[in-house]
Amino acid sequence: MVRVKICGITNLEDALNAVDAGCDALGFVFYKKSPRYIAPQAARDIIRNLPAKVIKIGVFVNAQEKNIRHTARICHLDQLQFHGNESPEFCARFKEDRVIKAFRIRDRIDLKNILKYKTSAYLFDTFNNSKAGGTGKKFNWSLLKDFSKIGKGIFLSGGLNAANVKSAISIAQPEWVDASSGIEVGPGRKDARKLKKFIQAAKL
Repeated sequence: MVRVKICGITNLEDALNAVDAGCDALGFVFYKKSPRYIAPQAARDIIRNLPAKVIKIGVFVNAQEKNIRHTARICHLDQLQFHGNESPEFCARFKEDRVIKAFRIRDRIDLKNILKYKTSAYLFDTFNNSKAGGTGKKFNWSLLKDFSKIGKGIFLSGGLNAANVKSAISIAQPEWVDASSGIEVGPGRKDARKLKKFIQAAKL
């Protein structure tokens, strides 16, 4: 069964709604330019109220190593998602089993470059010149067909919602699906009904 990550959590109500609906992971965006940014202290307060079984993922964009480590420590993050231009060498400074490297896709996938990253998982999102993520736009999912054969965890992101997630899973065959803007009433505020329908559709 495909697992579900709900990203861009900014408040406890949305976090608990996602947990109650059956999500497997929650993402907290520690990138100040994002409309879904959350301060580490605020994320820590939310995470304290979450069950241990839910994976807590910190999303960083070209952040300094010391800031990442500090945030991971005070928030008790389970995994780190690097969504910027981080190099393979930078990612290798962290424990491999904790790192998800994100790649923003236009019209092709550079497999040779991707395989330079010795991380536990790869996340594929839609490229946008002005946004690092949360674009609400999808890319050509067929580019990921058979990509799971490389033996890494695959996260599919970008424009996913309850109406298209089953098709996305069928085409791309990811291990995870990751939703943010497609289940919101506004940046950083989730729609409880859309959230529940998305998780139900993904797990059917």
